[in-house]
Amino acid sequence: MLSTTRFQLSAMMFLQFFVWGAWYGQMSKYLLTELHATGDQVGNAYAAFSLAMIIAPFFVGMIADRYFAAQKVLGVLNLLGAGVLYLITKNTNPGNFFYLILAYCITFAPTLALTSSIAMQQMTSPEKEFPGIRVLGTISWIVVTNIVGYYGFGDKVTIFQLSMYAALILGVFSFFLPDTPPKATSSSSVAQILGLDAFKLFKDRSFAIFFLSSVLICIPLSFYYAMANPSLTDGGMQNVENKMSLGQASEVIFMLLIPLAYTRLGVKKMLIVGLIAWIVRFICFGYGTASTEWMLFLAIVLHGVCYDFFFVTGMIYTDNKAGEKIKSSAQALISIATYGIGMGIGSKISGIVLDMYTRPDGTKDWLSVWLVPAGIAAAVLVLFILLFSDKKRTLAQEDELVLK
Repeated sequence: MLSTTRFQLSAMMFLQFFVWGAWYGQMSKYLLTELHATGDQVGNAYAAFSLAMIIAPFFVGMIADRYFAAQKVLGVLNLLGAGVLYLITKNTNPGNFFYLILAYCITFAPTLALTSSIAMQQMTSPEKEFPGIRVLGTISWIVVTNIVGYYGFGDKVTIFQLSMYAALILGVFSFFLPDTPPKATSSSSVAQILGLDAFKLFKDRSFAIFFLSSVLICIPLSFYYAMANPSLTDGGMQNVENKMSLGQASEVIFMLLIPLAYTRLGVKKMLIVGLIAWIVRFICFGYGTASTEWMLFLAIVLHGVCYDFFFVTGMIYTDNKAGEKIKSSAQALISIATYGIGMGIGSKISGIVLDMYTRPDGTKDWLSVWLVPAGIAAAVLVLFILLFSDKKRTLAQEDELVLK
Protein backbone atom coordinates (compact mmCIF):
# COMPACT_ATOMS: atom_id res chain seq x y z
CA MET A 1 0.00 0.00 0.00
CA LEU A 2 1.24 3.47 -0.86
CA SER A 3 2.15 5.65 2.11
CA THR A 4 -0.27 8.32 0.82
CA THR A 5 -3.12 5.81 0.79
CA ARG A 6 -2.21 4.59 4.27
CA PHE A 7 -2.30 8.16 5.56
CA GLN A 8 -5.69 8.81 3.94
CA LEU A 9 -7.23 5.64 5.36
CA SER A 10 -5.74 6.28 8.82
CA ALA A 11 -7.12 9.83 8.82
CA MET A 12 -10.52 8.48 7.71
CA MET A 13 -10.63 6.02 10.64
CA PHE A 14 -9.47 8.68 13.09
CA LEU A 15 -12.19 11.12 12.01
CA GLN A 16 -14.86 8.38 11.88
CA PHE A 17 -14.42 7.43 15.52
CA PHE A 18 -13.82 11.04 16.58
CA VAL A 19 -17.31 11.83 15.31
CA TRP A 20 -18.79 8.89 17.27
CA GLY A 21 -16.73 9.16 20.44
CA ALA A 22 -17.50 12.86 20.92
CA TRP A 23 -21.13 12.20 21.88
CA TYR A 24 -21.91 8.50 22.39
CA GLY A 25 -20.67 7.85 25.93
CA GLN A 26 -21.62 11.32 27.14
CA MET A 27 -25.12 11.55 25.65
CA SER A 28 -26.85 10.19 28.76
CA LYS A 29 -25.23 12.77 31.05
CA TYR A 30 -26.16 15.55 28.63
CA LEU A 31 -29.79 14.38 28.47
CA LEU A 32 -30.14 14.03 32.24
CA THR A 33 -28.34 17.29 33.09
CA GLU A 34 -29.16 19.73 30.29
CA LEU A 35 -32.49 18.49 28.92
CA HIS A 36 -33.74 17.02 32.23
CA ALA A 37 -34.78 13.85 30.42
CA THR A 38 -36.31 10.82 32.14
CA GLY A 39 -34.50 7.50 32.28
CA ASP A 40 -36.90 6.15 29.64
CA GLN A 41 -36.01 9.01 27.29
CA VAL A 42 -32.32 8.26 27.79
CA GLY A 43 -32.93 4.57 27.03
CA ASN A 44 -34.89 5.48 23.91
CA ALA A 45 -32.05 7.71 22.70
CA TYR A 46 -29.58 4.81 22.88
CA ALA A 47 -32.13 2.45 21.35
CA ALA A 48 -32.21 4.77 18.33
CA PHE A 49 -28.65 3.71 17.52
CA SER A 50 -29.67 0.04 17.62
CA LEU A 51 -32.60 0.69 15.29
CA ALA A 52 -30.22 2.38 12.87
CA MET A 53 -27.83 -0.59 13.08
CA ILE A 54 -30.66 -2.86 11.86
CA ILE A 55 -31.42 -0.53 8.94
CA ALA A 56 -27.78 0.11 7.97
CA PRO A 57 -26.96 -3.30 6.38
CA PHE A 58 -29.82 -2.86 3.89
CA PHE A 59 -28.52 0.54 2.88
CA VAL A 60 -24.94 -0.67 2.44
CA GLY A 61 -25.71 -4.08 0.95
CA MET A 62 -28.55 -3.20 -1.40
CA ILE A 63 -27.87 0.44 -2.37
CA ALA A 64 -24.37 1.73 -1.60
CA ASP A 65 -22.46 -1.38 -2.68
CA ARG A 66 -24.37 -1.67 -5.96
CA TYR A 67 -24.77 1.79 -7.39
CA PHE A 68 -22.35 4.32 -5.91
CA ALA A 69 -18.66 4.76 -5.12
CA ALA A 70 -18.26 4.09 -1.40
CA GLN A 71 -16.18 7.21 -0.65
CA LYS A 72 -18.85 9.47 -2.19
CA VAL A 73 -21.59 7.80 -0.16
CA LEU A 74 -19.46 8.25 2.96
CA GLY A 75 -19.05 11.95 2.14
CA VAL A 76 -22.76 12.57 1.54
CA LEU A 77 -23.81 10.70 4.70
CA ASN A 78 -21.40 12.69 6.87
CA LEU A 79 -22.55 16.01 5.42
CA LEU A 80 -26.18 15.03 6.02
CA GLY A 81 -25.21 13.90 9.52
CA ALA A 82 -23.55 17.24 10.24
CA GLY A 83 -26.80 18.94 9.25
CA VAL A 84 -28.84 16.79 11.66
CA LEU A 85 -26.27 17.37 14.42
CA TYR A 86 -26.78 21.10 13.93
CA LEU A 87 -30.51 20.61 14.57
CA ILE A 88 -29.66 18.59 17.69
CA THR A 89 -27.56 21.46 19.04
CA LYS A 90 -30.59 23.76 18.72
CA ASN A 91 -33.08 21.37 20.32
CA THR A 92 -34.08 21.84 23.96
CA ASN A 93 -37.01 19.40 24.11
CA PRO A 94 -36.15 15.92 25.49
CA GLY A 95 -39.24 14.49 23.77
CA ASN A 96 -38.07 15.62 20.33
CA PHE A 97 -34.51 14.47 20.93
CA PHE A 98 -35.32 10.82 20.12
CA TYR A 99 -36.46 11.66 16.59
CA LEU A 100 -33.43 13.83 15.93
CA ILE A 101 -30.91 11.31 17.23
CA LEU A 102 -32.67 8.54 15.26
CA ALA A 103 -32.36 10.62 12.10
CA TYR A 104 -28.69 11.21 12.85
CA CYS A 105 -27.97 7.55 13.63
CA ILE A 106 -29.55 6.52 10.32
CA THR A 107 -26.95 8.69 8.57
CA PHE A 108 -24.12 7.50 10.84
CA ALA A 109 -24.63 3.73 11.22
CA PRO A 110 -23.92 2.87 7.54
CA THR A 111 -20.59 4.72 7.72
CA LEU A 112 -19.16 2.09 10.10
CA ALA A 113 -19.37 -0.56 7.38
CA LEU A 114 -18.43 1.88 4.62
CA THR A 115 -15.15 2.95 6.22
CA SER A 116 -14.13 -0.69 6.70
CA SER A 117 -15.10 -1.49 3.12
CA ILE A 118 -13.15 1.47 1.71
CA ALA A 119 -10.08 0.52 3.72
CA MET A 120 -10.13 -3.18 2.86
CA GLN A 121 -10.65 -2.63 -0.86
CA GLN A 122 -7.42 -0.63 -0.98
CA MET A 123 -5.43 -3.44 0.67
CA THR A 124 -3.66 -6.42 -0.84
CA SER A 125 -3.54 -8.24 2.51
CA PRO A 126 -6.37 -7.00 4.78
CA GLU A 127 -5.59 -9.46 7.58
CA LYS A 128 -2.15 -7.86 7.92
CA GLU A 129 -2.85 -4.25 6.96
CA PHE A 130 -6.33 -3.57 8.39
CA PRO A 131 -5.51 -3.79 12.15
CA GLY A 132 -2.88 -1.06 11.82
CA ILE A 133 -5.45 1.22 10.15
CA ARG A 134 -8.39 0.31 12.41
CA VAL A 135 -6.45 0.96 15.61
CA LEU A 136 -6.51 4.67 14.71
CA GLY A 137 -10.23 4.53 15.47
CA THR A 138 -9.63 3.36 19.03
CA ILE A 139 -6.88 5.95 19.49
CA SER A 140 -9.27 8.62 18.21
CA TRP A 141 -11.96 7.57 20.70
CA ILE A 142 -9.40 7.92 23.51
CA VAL A 143 -8.29 11.34 22.22
CA VAL A 144 -11.78 12.82 21.89
CA THR A 145 -13.05 11.55 25.25
CA ASN A 146 -9.97 13.02 26.90
CA ILE A 147 -10.65 16.35 25.19
CA VAL A 148 -14.23 16.24 26.51
CA GLY A 149 -13.04 15.30 29.99
CA TYR A 150 -10.21 17.84 30.12
CA TYR A 151 -12.45 20.75 29.19
CA GLY A 152 -15.36 19.39 31.24
CA PHE A 153 -18.18 19.67 28.70
CA GLY A 154 -19.43 16.08 28.86
CA ASP A 155 -22.86 17.32 29.97
CA LYS A 156 -23.01 20.23 27.51
CA VAL A 157 -24.32 20.54 23.96
CA THR A 158 -20.66 21.06 22.98
CA ILE A 159 -20.31 17.28 22.54
CA PHE A 160 -22.65 17.43 19.54
CA GLN A 161 -21.02 20.59 18.21
CA LEU A 162 -17.63 18.85 18.30
CA SER A 163 -19.11 15.85 16.49
CA MET A 164 -20.78 18.16 13.94
CA TYR A 165 -17.53 19.88 12.98
CA ALA A 166 -15.69 16.55 12.75
CA ALA A 167 -18.47 15.11 10.55
CA LEU A 168 -18.25 18.17 8.31
CA ILE A 169 -14.48 17.70 7.92
CA LEU A 170 -14.86 13.96 7.25
CA GLY A 171 -17.66 14.65 4.78
CA VAL A 172 -15.45 16.91 2.68
CA PHE A 173 -12.34 14.75 3.16
CA SER A 174 -14.21 11.63 1.96
CA PHE A 175 -14.42 12.95 -1.60
CA PHE A 176 -10.60 12.93 -1.72
CA LEU A 177 -10.25 9.32 -0.53
CA PRO A 178 -9.05 6.61 -2.97
CA ASP A 179 -11.77 5.67 -5.42
CA THR A 180 -13.82 2.69 -4.26
CA PRO A 181 -16.28 1.98 -7.09
CA PRO A 182 -19.52 0.00 -6.65
CA LYS A 183 -19.26 -3.76 -6.82
CA ALA A 184 -20.45 -4.62 -10.30
CA THR A 185 -20.99 -8.27 -9.37
CA SER A 186 -22.68 -7.55 -6.03
CA SER A 187 -25.79 -9.70 -5.61
CA SER A 188 -26.69 -9.19 -1.97
CA SER A 189 -30.20 -10.42 -1.20
CA VAL A 190 -32.39 -9.65 1.78
CA ALA A 191 -31.65 -13.15 3.10
CA GLN A 192 -27.89 -12.60 2.87
CA ILE A 193 -28.06 -9.15 4.48
CA LEU A 194 -30.15 -10.45 7.38
CA GLY A 195 -27.89 -13.48 7.68
CA LEU A 196 -30.78 -15.90 7.09
CA ASP A 197 -28.45 -18.26 5.24
CA ALA A 198 -26.75 -18.88 8.59
CA PHE A 199 -29.90 -20.18 10.31
CA LYS A 200 -28.73 -23.73 9.56
CA LEU A 201 -26.09 -23.20 12.25
CA PHE A 202 -28.85 -23.38 14.86
CA LYS A 203 -29.06 -27.14 14.45
CA ASP A 204 -25.89 -27.11 16.56
CA ARG A 205 -27.16 -26.62 20.12
CA SER A 206 -23.93 -24.99 21.28
CA PHE A 207 -24.04 -22.36 18.54
CA ALA A 208 -27.69 -21.66 19.38
CA ILE A 209 -26.71 -21.18 23.05
CA PHE A 210 -23.83 -18.92 22.05
CA PHE A 211 -26.17 -16.89 19.84
CA LEU A 212 -28.77 -16.52 22.61
CA SER A 213 -26.06 -15.61 25.13
CA SER A 214 -24.68 -12.96 22.76
CA VAL A 215 -28.08 -11.32 22.43
CA LEU A 216 -28.77 -11.46 26.19
CA ILE A 217 -25.34 -10.12 27.24
CA CYS A 218 -25.97 -7.07 25.05
CA ILE A 219 -28.63 -6.03 27.57
CA PRO A 220 -25.99 -5.44 30.30
CA LEU A 221 -23.68 -3.94 27.66
CA SER A 222 -26.33 -1.30 26.98
CA PHE A 223 -26.41 -0.39 30.68
CA TYR A 224 -22.67 0.32 30.50
CA TYR A 225 -22.86 2.59 27.47
CA ALA A 226 -25.94 4.47 28.66
CA MET A 227 -25.44 4.67 32.43
CA ALA A 228 -21.73 4.48 33.29
CA ASN A 229 -20.94 8.16 32.75
CA PRO A 230 -23.76 9.66 34.86
CA SER A 231 -23.27 6.96 37.50
CA LEU A 232 -19.57 7.73 37.88
CA THR A 233 -20.31 11.46 37.95
CA ASP A 234 -22.92 11.04 40.69
CA GLY A 235 -20.46 8.83 42.56
CA GLY A 236 -18.06 11.75 42.89
CA MET A 237 -15.48 10.82 40.26
CA GLN A 238 -13.74 13.79 38.66
CA ASN A 239 -12.82 14.02 34.95
CA VAL A 240 -15.01 11.02 34.20
CA GLU A 241 -14.46 11.02 30.42
CA ASN A 242 -10.68 11.00 30.83
CA LYS A 243 -10.84 8.03 33.17
CA MET A 244 -13.39 6.15 31.06
CA SER A 245 -10.95 6.29 28.14
CA LEU A 246 -8.93 3.69 30.08
CA GLY A 247 -11.61 1.24 28.94
CA GLN A 248 -10.60 1.73 25.31
CA ALA A 249 -6.91 1.45 26.25
CA SER A 250 -7.59 -1.89 27.95
CA GLU A 251 -9.54 -2.98 24.86
CA VAL A 252 -6.39 -2.54 22.76
CA ILE A 253 -4.24 -4.46 25.28
CA PHE A 254 -6.59 -7.43 25.61
CA MET A 255 -7.13 -7.52 21.85
CA LEU A 256 -3.42 -8.23 21.49
CA LEU A 257 -3.70 -11.02 24.09
CA ILE A 258 -6.51 -12.85 22.28
CA PRO A 259 -4.29 -15.10 20.10
CA LEU A 260 -2.39 -16.36 23.18
CA ALA A 261 -5.51 -16.73 25.31
CA TYR A 262 -7.37 -18.49 22.48
CA THR A 263 -4.61 -21.07 22.21
CA ARG A 264 -4.29 -21.63 25.98
CA LEU A 265 -7.94 -21.47 27.07
CA GLY A 266 -10.08 -22.36 24.09
CA VAL A 267 -13.42 -20.80 23.15
CA LYS A 268 -15.59 -21.85 26.09
CA LYS A 269 -13.21 -20.73 28.83
CA MET A 270 -12.55 -17.39 27.11
CA LEU A 271 -16.26 -16.70 26.79
CA ILE A 272 -16.78 -17.66 30.45
CA VAL A 273 -13.98 -15.31 31.54
CA GLY A 274 -15.68 -12.54 29.55
CA LEU A 275 -19.04 -13.20 31.24
CA ILE A 276 -17.50 -13.28 34.73
CA ALA A 277 -15.81 -9.96 33.98
CA TRP A 278 -19.22 -8.47 33.16
CA ILE A 279 -20.60 -9.50 36.55
CA VAL A 280 -17.57 -8.19 38.45
CA ARG A 281 -17.60 -4.82 36.67
CA PHE A 282 -21.28 -4.18 37.39
CA ILE A 283 -20.84 -5.07 41.06
CA CYS A 284 -17.90 -2.64 41.16
CA PHE A 285 -19.99 0.08 39.51
CA GLY A 286 -22.72 -0.51 42.10
CA TYR A 287 -20.58 -0.59 45.25
CA GLY A 288 -17.80 1.78 44.17
CA THR A 289 -17.77 5.26 45.70
CA ALA A 290 -15.42 8.23 45.92
CA SER A 291 -13.79 6.57 48.95
CA THR A 292 -13.41 3.23 47.12
CA GLU A 293 -12.54 4.67 43.73
CA TRP A 294 -10.34 1.66 42.93
CA MET A 295 -13.56 -0.30 42.38
CA LEU A 296 -14.71 2.24 39.81
CA PHE A 297 -11.33 2.11 38.04
CA LEU A 298 -11.51 -1.71 38.01
CA ALA A 299 -14.99 -1.53 36.48
CA ILE A 300 -13.67 0.76 33.75
CA VAL A 301 -10.54 -1.21 32.83
CA LEU A 302 -12.46 -4.50 32.76
CA HIS A 303 -14.04 -3.24 29.54
CA GLY A 304 -11.23 -4.83 27.53
CA VAL A 305 -11.85 -8.27 29.04
CA CYS A 306 -15.63 -7.92 28.78
CA TYR A 307 -15.68 -6.84 25.17
CA ASP A 308 -12.71 -8.67 23.66
CA PHE A 309 -13.07 -12.01 25.45
CA PHE A 310 -16.76 -12.31 24.64
CA PHE A 311 -17.55 -10.37 21.48
CA VAL A 312 -14.26 -10.61 19.57
CA THR A 313 -13.80 -14.24 20.59
CA GLY A 314 -17.40 -14.81 19.56
CA MET A 315 -16.67 -13.40 16.09
CA ILE A 316 -13.77 -15.83 15.75
CA TYR A 317 -15.92 -18.74 16.97
CA THR A 318 -18.68 -17.84 14.50
CA ASP A 319 -16.17 -17.52 11.66
CA ASN A 320 -14.69 -20.95 12.38
CA LYS A 321 -18.06 -22.60 12.93
CA ALA A 322 -19.74 -21.30 9.81
CA GLY A 323 -17.16 -22.33 7.25
CA GLU A 324 -16.42 -20.48 4.01
CA LYS A 325 -19.83 -20.57 2.31
CA ILE A 326 -21.94 -18.81 4.93
CA LYS A 327 -19.22 -16.93 6.82
CA SER A 328 -20.51 -13.48 5.82
CA SER A 329 -24.14 -14.38 6.52
CA ALA A 330 -23.23 -15.71 9.97
CA GLN A 331 -21.39 -12.52 10.92
CA ALA A 332 -24.30 -10.41 9.60
CA LEU A 333 -26.75 -12.41 11.68
CA ILE A 334 -24.68 -11.99 14.84
CA SER A 335 -24.20 -8.26 14.21
CA ILE A 336 -27.89 -7.50 13.69
CA ALA A 337 -28.96 -9.69 16.62
CA THR A 338 -26.48 -8.16 19.07
CA TYR A 339 -25.96 -4.50 18.16
CA GLY A 340 -29.46 -4.22 16.75
CA ILE A 341 -31.90 -6.36 18.74
CA GLY A 342 -29.92 -7.09 21.93
CA MET A 343 -28.64 -3.58 22.53
CA GLY A 344 -31.97 -2.09 21.47
CA ILE A 345 -33.80 -4.12 24.13
CA GLY A 346 -31.05 -3.37 26.65
CA SER A 347 -31.20 0.38 26.02
CA LYS A 348 -34.95 0.44 26.58
CA ILE A 349 -34.68 -1.68 29.76
CA SER A 350 -31.83 0.44 31.15
CA GLY A 351 -33.97 3.57 30.89
CA ILE A 352 -36.94 1.91 32.59
CA VAL A 353 -34.70 0.59 35.39
CA LEU A 354 -33.19 4.05 35.93
CA ASP A 355 -36.68 5.54 36.36
CA MET A 356 -37.59 2.73 38.77
CA TYR A 357 -34.67 3.61 41.03
CA THR A 358 -34.89 7.40 40.78
CA ARG A 359 -36.12 8.85 44.07
CA PRO A 360 -38.74 11.65 44.25
CA ASP A 361 -35.98 14.21 44.89
CA GLY A 362 -34.23 13.19 41.64
CA THR A 363 -31.33 11.27 43.19
CA LYS A 364 -30.65 7.82 41.81
CA ASP A 365 -30.08 4.52 43.59
CA TRP A 366 -27.17 3.45 41.41
CA LEU A 367 -26.47 0.28 43.44
CA SER A 368 -29.92 -1.07 42.61
CA VAL A 369 -29.55 0.01 38.99
CA TRP A 370 -26.24 -1.85 38.52
CA LEU A 371 -27.40 -5.01 40.27
CA VAL A 372 -29.93 -5.51 37.46
CA PRO A 373 -27.34 -6.00 34.65
CA ALA A 374 -25.14 -7.96 37.09
CA GLY A 375 -28.05 -10.36 37.65
CA ILE A 376 -28.73 -10.68 33.92
CA ALA A 377 -25.04 -11.40 33.24
CA ALA A 378 -25.03 -14.03 36.03
CA ALA A 379 -28.07 -15.76 34.50
CA VAL A 380 -26.37 -15.79 31.07
CA LEU A 381 -23.23 -17.25 32.66
CA VAL A 382 -25.16 -20.15 34.25
CA LEU A 383 -27.00 -20.84 30.98
CA PHE A 384 -23.75 -20.79 29.03
CA ILE A 385 -21.77 -23.04 31.41
CA LEU A 386 -24.51 -25.67 31.53
CA LEU A 387 -25.40 -25.87 27.84
CA PHE A 388 -22.41 -24.78 25.73
CA SER A 389 -19.70 -27.19 24.64
CA ASP A 390 -16.63 -26.25 22.62
CA LYS A 391 -16.92 -28.48 19.57
CA LYS A 392 -14.14 -28.18 17.03
CA ARG A 393 -16.06 -29.26 13.92
CA THR A 394 -17.30 -26.67 11.46
CA LEU A 395 -20.74 -26.82 9.88
CA ALA A 396 -19.24 -28.06 6.63
CA GLN A 397 -17.46 -30.91 8.46
CA GLU A 398 -20.64 -31.89 10.26
CA ASP A 399 -22.58 -32.00 6.98
CA GLU A 400 -19.85 -34.24 5.58
CA LEU A 401 -20.19 -36.61 8.53
CA VAL A 402 -23.96 -36.80 8.02
CA LEU A 403 -23.47 -37.74 4.35
CA LYS A 404 -21.08 -40.52 5.35
